[in-house]
Amino acid sequence: MTEPLLVQREIQIAAAPATVFAFLTDPEKILSWMGAEVTAEAHPGGLYLLKGVGGSARVARGAFREVVPIRRLTYSFGWEGDEEVPPGSSLIEIDLVDRDGGTLLRLTHSGLPSAAQCSNHNRGWAHYLGRLAMAAAGLDPGVDPGVGRGQT
Repeated sequence: MTEPLLVQREIQIAAAPATVFAFLTDPEKILSWMGAEVTAEAHPGGLYLLKGVGGSARVARGAFREVVPIRRLTYSFGWEGDEEVPPGSSLIEIDLVDRDGGTLLRLTHSGLPSAAQCSNHNRGWAHYLGRLAMAAAGLDPGVDPGVGRGQT
């Protein structure tokens, strides 16, 4: 049996679920931890567009599929100009659980085409979820140094 091609990560964040949710859906808050320009229309069918990921000129594009305030987000995801992971070709699912005075964030990124893409995106998510945890907790993660390959 082959392993599914997906990325799964969990991180405990020292902030309430409502705060973390805002850092995932409010464009100004997203910019504090990821990207250089954001459009986030947080409703089913709404555009998800993120420019300048990883300090590069890469553009991520997708659409929100499910938005359950302070609990769950799902959106399609991919990279403009990328034949392996084109816009909307993969799915990101984020669940927020109120735990231990903060939020347990569970992320699953599925629909990636190869183990190499899973590895790249896993590295990117590790980087950006760490930055999200800092920003949501009221800390300044600083200017994004990127992740070397511009992958999320």
